[in-house]
Amino acid sequence: MSGSKAAVIRRGDYQAPSYQISEIVLDLRLDPENTEVYARLHFQRTAPAPVTELHLDGESLELLNLQRDGQVLAESEYRQTDAGLLLLNPPEAFILESRARIHPTANTSLSGLYHAGGQFLTQCEAEGFRRITYYLDRPDCLARFTVTLHAPQNSCPVLLANGNCMATGDEEGGWHWARWEDPYPKPAYLFAMVAGDLAVVRDQYRTASGRDVTLEIYVDERDTGACAQAMDSLKRAMRWDEEVYGREYDLDRYMIVATDSFNMGAMENKGLNIFNAKYVLASPETATDSDYQGIESVIAHEYFHNWTGNRVTLRDWFQLSLKEGLTVFRDQEFSADQNSRGVQRIGDVRRLRAAQFPEDAGPLAHPVRPDAYSEINNFYTATVYEKGAELVRMIHTLLGKAQFRQGMDLYFERHDGHAVTIEDFVAAMEDANQRDFSAFRRWYSQAGTPVLRAVGSYDPARHSYTLTLHQETPATPGQPVKEPVPIPVRIALLNTQGQRVPLDSVVGTSETVLLLEQSEQSWVFANLPDPVIPSILRGFSAPVRLQDPLDDEARSFLARHDDDPFNRWESTQDLAVKALLAAVADSATTPLPGALRNVIAATLADRQADPAFRAELLALPSEDYIGEQMPVVAVEAIHRARDGLMRAIGAQFANEWMGLYHDLAAVYQRDGLSIGRRRLRNLALSYLIASESGSHEEMTLHARQQYAQADNMTDRLAAFQLLAQHPHHDAEDILLDFYRKWHEYPLVIDKWFAVQAAAPRPQTLRQAEHLLVHPAFDWRVPNRVRAILGAFAANPTVFHAADGSGYTFYAEQIRRLDDLNPQTAARLATPLSRWQRYDAPRQQAMGAALKMLASKPGLSRDLAEVIQRSHPGKD
Repeated sequence: MSGSKAAVIRRGDYQAPSYQISEIVLDLRLDPENTEVYARLHFQRTAPAPVTELHLDGESLELLNLQRDGQVLAESEYRQTDAGLLLLNPPEAFILESRARIHPTANTSLSGLYHAGGQFLTQCEAEGFRRITYYLDRPDCLARFTVTLHAPQNSCPVLLANGNCMATGDEEGGWHWARWEDPYPKPAYLFAMVAGDLAVVRDQYRTASGRDVTLEIYVDERDTGACAQAMDSLKRAMRWDEEVYGREYDLDRYMIVATDSFNMGAMENKGLNIFNAKYVLASPETATDSDYQGIESVIAHEYFHNWTGNRVTLRDWFQLSLKEGLTVFRDQEFSADQNSRGVQRIGDVRRLRAAQFPEDAGPLAHPVRPDAYSEINNFYTATVYEKGAELVRMIHTLLGKAQFRQGMDLYFERHDGHAVTIEDFVAAMEDANQRDFSAFRRWYSQAGTPVLRAVGSYDPARHSYTLTLHQETPATPGQPVKEPVPIPVRIALLNTQGQRVPLDSVVGTSETVLLLEQSEQSWVFANLPDPVIPSILRGFSAPVRLQDPLDDEARSFLARHDDDPFNRWESTQDLAVKALLAAVADSATTPLPGALRNVIAATLADRQADPAFRAELLALPSEDYIGEQMPVVAVEAIHRARDGLMRAIGAQFANEWMGLYHDLAAVYQRDGLSIGRRRLRNLALSYLIASESGSHEEMTLHARQQYAQADNMTDRLAAFQLLAQHPHHDAEDILLDFYRKWHEYPLVIDKWFAVQAAAPRPQTLRQAEHLLVHPAFDWRVPNRVRAILGAFAANPTVFHAADGSGYTFYAEQIRRLDDLNPQTAARLATPLSRWQRYDAPRQQAMGAALKMLASKPGLSRDLAEVIQRSHPGKD
C-alpha cells in the first residue's frame, strides 16, 4: 500500500500520562494564511520516577520559539519529530512556552484550526488540537483553558471560545481581541474557537435552580430567521435533562455556531458547540419535516454531552461509546418523549439495521469498544454510536427507569470532572442497584449481531405455552468464537381477540422481559385456556436478528392487532420482505399476497390511527434491507421486485390512495399530527405514480401541481423527487426551476444534488459526472460532497452496475477527495467494504476499485486503514 501505515494503538497497552497539564494559556493572532499561536503550559509530573523523554503531539506546525521556565531550550534539551516534540529529561514541574505558525486556509482537512467560508473554525475531536499547538493531545489530560483571540475587526467582529468572555479590547491597525476562560478542566478535544462576521440570535433560559443562562446561535446574517427550531429544541432539551436526569447547565452562556464547512454533524465543545448548518437552520420554505426532526435530535444530543462526555469524559479513545452511545440513547429518549414513542423507536431501529447491522456482518466489524485502531477517526461508526445506544437501552430495560436513574446519579457523583471507562459506567449501574453485569460486559467486547431463534408450542392438555430461545453470534474478523451474551427479550402473549393474556406464572403482568443468558433456554407459561400468539422482542428490546416460525396468518394477525407499535410494524415488514424475496427467487412479477393485502387494507381503513405510524406501516422496506436478507445480493432482481410490489399495491388500492391524497391536503402547520399527515399524503402520491393506473400524464400531473403549489419544502421536495427520479419522465424543466429558486440556499441545493445522484436510472452515472463540475459544487464543502457521492453510493442499481462502472467512478472521486479531506474520504469509502455480499463479477470489480485506491501515492492513514480492513489482500 502506497500510504504510510500508522502504528496500531492497542487498548491493552494503555498507560496513564507521566505528566499532567493543569493550565494552558493560548494566544492566537488569526490570519487566514499564517496564524501564530502562543501557548503556555503548566506541567506537573504524575509518574513516580523521573522520565527521560516527554512526547508532545504536534502536526503541521512551524516551531518559532520554545522556552522552559523563561529560558530558551537548547537543542540538547528537545528534539522535533514528525509527530511532535520530545522534551528530554524534563523536571518534575515546569512551564513550557511555545510559539508556532499554522496555515488555516491550507488546512482543507477541516481538523484543527482552519479557515473556510470566511470564518476561522476549529474541530479538535479526536486529535485535531495537535494541529494548533504542541500538547498532550489525549482525552485523559484535563486542563483549564484561558484563550485570547486577535483578529481584524472588519472581517472578524465576532471572537468566540469556550467558557466565559472575561475582557475585550481594540488594537492598532483595526484589530481587536477577546479573552475567554473556561472554569472547567477539559481535554484538548473539547477546545473550540470561532472568529468571523456572524449575526447572533439570543434567548434566555432559567434553570431549575433559578439561574439565567444566555443562549446564542451564531449564523450568517441572512439565516437569523431560520433558528427558531434550533433554539426551541435547545430549551426543551435543557428542561428535559433537568427533569429526567437532574442535570442542570453549568455555565452562564451556551453558544452554537452554524457552518457549512464541517466534517461531522456537530461538536459538543464545552459551552461553544460548532454545528453543521444542516442541523441548525430551518424554515418551512427550505427545510423538510425530517430536517426539523434532525435538528431537534442533534441539538439535544450535543447539549446532553455537557454531562455525558464533557463533565464526565473519556480515559482513552477506546471508550468512545461511553459518551456517544450513552448520549445517543439520551437523545433518542428525548425525541421519543417529544413525539410519538412508537414511531421514534421504528426510526431508531431502521437506522441501526441500515448502517450497523451491515457493518457488524462485514470486514469492518468491530466491538462497541474496539481492542485496537490505527486511525481513531475511522471508529466514529454506527457500531460505536447506534449499537452503543442499544447496549445502554438494554441496561435501562433490565433495571427499569427509576433504577437506571439511580445508576446515572451514582455515575455523575463518582466521576464528575474525571476521565473514565466503560467499566466505570457499568459499575455505577451495578453498585446503585446491587446487580451483577459481569456477563453483560461481553456486549462491549464482542462484535457481531446475535441471531435469536424462537420456537413456541401450545399444549392444550396442560393449558401451557412453552417458548424456547436460542442465540448464536456469527464469527467476525479476529473473533471466530463467540460466547453467549445476556439478551433481554420483552414478550407478551395475545389471545385470538388480540388482547394480552396474564402471565401470572412470571410476574403477574401481561408483559415481561425474559433474560436469555445461555445458548438456549426455555420458559413455560401456565394457566392459558386457549392457544396464544407470541409477540416477541417487543420494542426491539435487544439488537439481534430474530428468527421465529410464525406463519403468514400469525404475522398478519400481529400486524393488525399487536398493541406494541414496533412489533406491529415489524410483522408488516416481514410480510413484505417474504413477498419480495419470493419474487426475486422466481424472477417473476411481484404478487400481492393475501396476508399483506389484508394488512394494508386494514391500515388504510384505520382513520383513527396516528398518520405517521400508518405511513410507517404502509412503506415498503428499502432495497438495501431486502438485500441484507439474502446470502448474495441480487441487485437488479431486488429493484424489479420492489418496483413490482409498489405497482401492485398502488393499483390494488388506487382509489384509497387517491382519497388519502385529497383528504390529507392542508395548509402547512408544524405540529406532530400535521407532520404525520404530510408523510402519509406523500406516500400516497408515490404509490399513485408507481401504480400507473390511469395515464402516465395524469399521475405525474398531481406531482407537478404539488411541486408548483406547495407551501412548504416537505411537499415540494417529495414531488420534486418523484418527478426527477421517474424512469420515464422528462423533468429537466423542474430541475432548472428548483435550482433557479433555491440556488442561494446551500442546504436546499444539497438536496437538488442528492436527488439527481439518487435517481435509479442508467444515465445517473453521467449525470453525477456533470454535477461534480457544476459551478455550485465545491470539493472543500463536505455537505456538498456527501450530497453527490453519498447519494450515489446509496443508489443500488447505479452504484452496483453490473459492468463495474459505478465502482470505478466512485473510487476515482474518493482518490481525489483523499488529498483534500482524508476523514470524509475514508467514511465515504466504506460502501466498497461490502464486496463479499455480491456476485463474483461485482466482487472482482469492487476489488479492482480498492486496489486502485490502495495504489494512490500519498494515501492518507484514514483511507489506508479502511482499505486494509475492507480487503486485506489489497496491500
